[in-house]
Amino acid sequence: MDKVIGIRREDKNQWERRVPLTPTDVKELKEKFGVKTVIQPSKIRVFKDEEFAEAGAEVNEDLGQASVILAVKEIPSHLFQEGKTYVFFSHTVKGQHYNMPMLKRMMELKCNLIDYERVVNEKNQRLIFFGRYAGLAGMVDTLHAFGEKLKLQGHDTPLEKIKYAHEYGSLEEAKEDIRKIGNEIDENGFDPELAPLVFGFAGYGNVSRGAQEIFDLLPHKIISANILNEMYENFSGDNFNFYKLIFSEDDMVKPITGQFELQDYYRHPEKYVSQFENYLPYLNVLVNGIYWTEAYPRLVTKAYLKNETVLKSNLPLKVVGDISCDIDGSIEITYKATKPDNPTFTYFAQDDRFEDGTQRNGVTVMAVDNLPCEFSREASMEFSVVLKHFVRDMVAADFNGKFEDVKLPFPLKTAMILHKGTLTNDYSYMNEFIK
Repeated sequence: MDKVIGIRREDKNQWERRVPLTPTDVKELKEKFGVKTVIQPSKIRVFKDEEFAEAGAEVNEDLGQASVILAVKEIPSHLFQEGKTYVFFSHTVKGQHYNMPMLKRMMELKCNLIDYERVVNEKNQRLIFFGRYAGLAGMVDTLHAFGEKLKLQGHDTPLEKIKYAHEYGSLEEAKEDIRKIGNEIDENGFDPELAPLVFGFAGYGNVSRGAQEIFDLLPHKIISANILNEMYENFSGDNFNFYKLIFSEDDMVKPITGQFELQDYYRHPEKYVSQFENYLPYLNVLVNGIYWTEAYPRLVTKAYLKNETVLKSNLPLKVVGDISCDIDGSIEITYKATKPDNPTFTYFAQDDRFEDGTQRNGVTVMAVDNLPCEFSREASMEFSVVLKHFVRDMVAADFNGKFEDVKLPFPLKTAMILHKGTLTNDYSYMNEFIK
C-alpha cells in the first residue's frame, strides 16, 4: 500500500495561515519513512508552495491519491471523499451544533475522523495542541486592549505601545517589545492612581501558561486568591508592579454541600456553583483559558454585571481576554468571536448592549477564535514536530476491518471519533447531537 498523505489548503478565513506539517518534517517523512505528501496550493499559507516542493512534496489541487488527509480547521462538507481518513480539529465533541452537518456528511460517506483535540495519553493529557500559542497571542492582544482602554480613560502607560499580535513579524519580536516595556515600567512605574493593577488567570493549562509567558515579561508580584481582599485592604502603594493570581478550580467554584473534590467536580459539575464573583471587584484584567461546557458554572454572568449594586460600585474590571472563546460560555458576555485586526468588543451592562472595539467605558472583551494563526510559523513548527511522529501510524493502519482490529497507538485510537462513518464507543453520546 502506498504511503501517501494529503494536506488541505486552509481557507476558513484570510488569517488562517497555519499548516499541520512543515516542509522540514514533510522532507523527513519522505526520506526516512517513504511517506509521500501531496499538498494543495495556497496563496496565504505561512510556508510557501515552493518550500513544500523543495522538500519533496507534490503541490496538487487533487488529493485523491492520499489515504489520509490532514488539515487544521474544519473542512467544508462538500469536499469530503468517501472512505477517506481525515485528521483535523473538528470541534464536534461538545456537540457544537454548527459542525453537526459536517459530521453527518462524514458519516454518510463512511469516513474516518481523528481529532487532534482528543489525541491524549493514558492520563488524558493532550499531546498535540496549539494552546500555548493561543495563550501567547491572546495575552499580547489583551495587553494591547488594556493599554488602549487606559489611554481612553486618560491614563498614559507604556502598555499603549503594545501592538496587535498579528502586527509583529515573529513571536520573538513581540516578546522583545514587551520586555522593553517591562523595563520601562520597572524603571519609571505607571500612574499611582491606577495601582494596584491586578491580572487574574482562570486556568493553569497550556493556554494559561502561554498567556503567562507573555505577562511574565512585565514586572509583577504573585498573590493567591485567598489573600486578594487582604492585599487590597492593606495596600501601601506599588506602581512599579502588576499583581498576578492564578485561579484553580477550588477558587472558582464551591460545592453546594460538603467539601470540594476535583475529580468529583469534573464528574458532577452540577453539584457545584460559581464563587468567581467574589473576585471580580478586585480584578482589572481577567484572562480566561479554561475548558468549559454548559454543565459547568460560568465565571462572569450578565446578571452579575447588570446588578444595581455592581453598577454603582464602579467595577474595576476593564478587559477580559477570553482566549477560550466559548460563545455565551464561561464568560457570558462573549457573544461573538472576533478577528485579529479587530479583536475586541465592549459590553455596556447598564443597557445590555455591545459595541465593536475597545471603548472608554464598559467591559472590553478580546475574543479572537483562532489566535494561534497570529504566530502561524512558530505555532505550525511546534505542532508539526509532534504530529510527524503519528503520521507513520496513520498511513500504515488498515481502517477497513472492525474498529477493534485497527492497529493504532493508544493516543490515535482514543482520538478516533468516526470509524467507517460510525461513531466509536467513546463518542456514541454524540448521536444525540446529530439528531
